[in-house]
Amino acid sequence: MRDFHVHSNYSDGDFLRGMVRAAESAGLEGVGFADHCNVASRERHESMRSVYGFNLDLTHERRRQGIERLREDFEIDIYDAVEMDYDRRDEAAIDAFLSEAGFDYATGSVHDVDGKNVQIASHFRSMSDAERDAVVDQYFDELVALVESELFDIAAHLDLLERTGPLRGRATEEHYHRVAQALADSRTIPEINAGRALTDAEIVHPSETFLSVLREHDVAVTLGTDSHHPSEIGERADFLTEFVEEFGLEPVKPEGLEREPGTR
Repeated sequence: MRDFHVHSNYSDGDFLRGMVRAAESAGLEGVGFADHCNVASRERHESMRSVYGFNLDLTHERRRQGIERLREDFEIDIYDAVEMDYDRRDEAAIDAFLSEAGFDYATGSVHDVDGKNVQIASHFRSMSDAERDAVVDQYFDELVALVESELFDIAAHLDLLERTGPLRGRATEEHYHRVAQALADSRTIPEINAGRALTDAEIVHPSETFLSVLREHDVAVTLGTDSHHPSEIGERADFLTEFVEEFGLEPVKPEGLEREPGTR
């Protein structure tokens, strides 16, 4: 079991050492720090960076030094990664940053549609059904563009909008097949994400229907607990272990990890 998606205090998670200690205690063979990062220069995103500190483009070298020290203290593999906010308008900036930073692997995720975070229900409550369906269409358009960009090793929480009441259940199998075909033609691998699996919502990304479509297209998967605190890692890792056994999955490493962690 390797967890390729946890966060640290370099975005919205807990301290590096505590996260690694929890991963080791959970019996993981490897843990990957994929802290949030956004390189968009538009005003809203600049403001978000100031408020939430999603500025790994400015702090990744300092975090890398911390990760390298932890590699000396722990037996498990520790990966130096990133979760990039994707917007097709930012592809050149993302490409330049990733090329310069040299992470072990890069994760991409779509959080916004037309300037609205798809996890904030209040953005969509007053919309008509047709307007909500249009948001879902735009989300999957952007997700396909993310995959086709070939910028990322992993695509995070493919159906993120399932976390949001007004948008939940609006995705169709046609949406899923579009994404699955793009993934089948790409080096990018989707993750099984347990970030909401053990909450009252009981949401696993991708949904069972989406996962069936991915399997139909012979798309490989990787695993991420999406943990932000040490207390989350063990239970979520156990859940994922049982999940892959139940569905007969054999998770793979992202392409960037064909080499040893830290040997960029």
